[in-house]
Amino acid sequence: MRIAIYLRHLDAADRPALDSLVDSFRTRGIGVTTLSDGDNAADSDFLLSVGGDGTLLSCVQFVRSESPESFPPILGINFGHLGFLTTVGRQGLDALADDLAGGRYTLEERSLLSVTGSGEPLAGTSYSLNEVFLHRREEASLLRTEVYVDGQYVATYAGDGVIVATPTGSTAYSLSCGGPILTPDSRCLLVTPISAHTLTLRPVVVPDTAKIRLHVCDDCHLGIDSRRTVLGGGTDLALARAPFTIRLVRMGHQNFFSAIRDKLMWGTEIRP
Repeated sequence: MRIAIYLRHLDAADRPALDSLVDSFRTRGIGVTTLSDGDNAADSDFLLSVGGDGTLLSCVQFVRSESPESFPPILGINFGHLGFLTTVGRQGLDALADDLAGGRYTLEERSLLSVTGSGEPLAGTSYSLNEVFLHRREEASLLRTEVYVDGQYVATYAGDGVIVATPTGSTAYSLSCGGPILTPDSRCLLVTPISAHTLTLRPVVVPDTAKIRLHVCDDCHLGIDSRRTVLGGGTDLALARAPFTIRLVRMGHQNFFSAIRDKLMWGTEIRP
């Protein structure tokens, strides 16, 4: 077995825990490598994301569209805060090597969004696990975005911006903007306005077979998960469900609803 580890930042206080985890892998004959941005993870059995959800989202950069089937399952280790996508915290590291070697885990298939644009800075195709969003520039009062689904004009979204989210992303930015929660196996996409200028403009759920086009009327910020860039007015974005999925690792008896209960405190009495 081979393990690839990806991290963007690690506090000094967390270094001993990670070093101990790496030692536990190696004493069991499990090879461990560390990835840098742009590396290939295809020869690994698991990709360990060490940090928070933002670090895990950055792992999507390692997907190679020409051979997505070789992309290893991602296991998120939470050294961050909420860690909704991550599955193991600091307290669960001692048993991790044995659990992986013993097959005590499940795999969840997660869909991705593909996004292509007209010209720079969107040459080629990018992939998103959570969402693609547009947001107004700081100096602008609002952003106007024309939204089309399967060639049909939906509306011009005027406000702070618009989000197109996967089911995985339904518990992220879209949720904070009033979007619904979707289970990961839902075959649909979300179009969620950000602080819409018109109160009647609400989130829309469309099938994940839909082709979505966003025509950006004004200069804006583009977010593809944790990546950011600037788009000029007049840019068109084409969004669709990617033709392949990635796999996330869940340990023990964890599932989507246990994560909802633990991370969003469903069914938990909140005391002042």
